[in-house]
Amino acid sequence: MKADIFSGTIPALMTPCKADRSPDFDALVAKAKELVGLGMSAVVYCGSMGDWPLLSTEQRMEGVERLVKAGIKVVVGTGAVNTVTAAAIAAHAEKVGAHGLMVIPRLLSRGTVVAAQKAHFKAVLSAAPKLPAVIYNSPYYGYSTKAELFFQIRAEHPNLVGFKEFGGYADLSYAAEAITGASPDLKLMIGVDTAVYHGYINCNADGAITGIGNVLPREVLHLTALCLAARAGDAEARRLAYELDQAMQVLSEVDAGPDLVLFFKHMLVLRGEKAFALHFNEADALSASQKGFIEAQLKMFDAWYADWSKQPVARKYAA
Repeated sequence: MKADIFSGTIPALMTPCKADRSPDFDALVAKAKELVGLGMSAVVYCGSMGDWPLLSTEQRMEGVERLVKAGIKVVVGTGAVNTVTAAAIAAHAEKVGAHGLMVIPRLLSRGTVVAAQKAHFKAVLSAAPKLPAVIYNSPYYGYSTKAELFFQIRAEHPNLVGFKEFGGYADLSYAAEAITGASPDLKLMIGVDTAVYHGYINCNADGAITGIGNVLPREVLHLTALCLAARAGDAEARRLAYELDQAMQVLSEVDAGPDLVLFFKHMLVLRGEKAFALHFNEADALSASQKGFIEAQLKMFDAWYADWSKQPVARKYAA
């Protein structure tokens, strides 16, 4: 089972809304093409960033199919409140030619029961046996997959090729040491924007699934290039990677909060992307304080990056 899809920088797409708050799939495809054109290796749809709990199964499938037909490499999120729906989404992804699965744990019902999670993972993986898949570990989903269960499932499902870790520094380190370090065939994907430097440098990660990359694609690709050069032994790149990672921290931190989609959409609107002005729930909105805070932080980062990236040593690694 080839696992190459789980490498490089992969933005988790948000779902744009039309005026009637239905999904704007034309804008979704346009955004995906833009990001891939800048150097992203693929896209994820529909994970938390894509508002999967707010879309119907049919809408999610339509978004996946539209992206595939547009020639975009797509990793499909399988989040659902029941296993049957998650398996159906996985089967559809394989049928229409998607390229990978991001398998989200069973939610709400028996979500803390290991046996229930094992059955859930197996059902989703069985529904799309030809698609390489990673398990998505996130504290927001209320369940942490450990090495013992991972390897039990992988022994029966060779399409389980890796792990996407959203839990932060300690959880990324655990995944690297206890799971993906077992074989070069196992992929570790950084799943939270605040841990890109740590994931690449300290955990040997193969790639990153990014939220802030929707807003700052060139800057995130720059950071990735620096991290990979640093991992190869370039001391100068290591210093620069740390500087850029730290400068991006506040903007990245919204990726780990419940209002992540609201923050990232607002930043895109500040960039002039009006397709992201609305949310599926009309009541979903940032407070005036949240808007003022993130606007000031984005402005400060833009000014800093414009100055910092003028350095010849920084430009050398720019995407």
